[in-house]
Amino acid sequence: MNLTEVILEDGKVIHSQEEFSENEFRMPDGNYPIVRKTPLDLTITNKGKKVLELKGKMDAEVLIPCARCLENVPASIHIDFDEEIDMKLSDEERTNALDESDFLHGYNLDVDRLVLSEALLVWPMKVLCKPDCKGLCPVCGQNLNIKTCGCDRTVLDPRMAKIRALFNDFKEV
Repeated sequence: MNLTEVILEDGKVIHSQEEFSENEFRMPDGNYPIVRKTPLDLTITNKGKKVLELKGKMDAEVLIPCARCLENVPASIHIDFDEEIDMKLSDEERTNALDESDFLHGYNLDVDRLVLSEALLVWPMKVLCKPDCKGLCPVCGQNLNIKTCGCDRTVLDPRMAKIRALFNDFKEV
């Protein structure tokens, strides 16, 4: 989206509905399919002296694996931001000022990168399919919500291995 029109006139306001063209969120730990999304409701205001205010809202439903059993769970992502960008600064000056606006290149706004950077801020830390999810068997990998297995899941403290060996040796005598 070209911002030239709004930059040239102080007080100018542009309101638009922008489509997020991606069908998945690409995050550092994997790709997550988007099953539903609304357009980005974007308002850009020239506050004077080449300072732009960006306000936007968007909702999406994303499939994220359960933290315990790895089954896909629909999770709602609500993006709501309000940012100011000083257009007098060069891309290098913005980087030096720790302004994370990698979605801005000259006077062009990359809507997809803007949405992705805002989604990173609201991404859930952990998603569960249900609060009492039993997870996976650490021995055989069976989803314990579906079926139980007969694996011995006793976790022994490795620091006690030598003492256990002494007791095992004592039992054999």
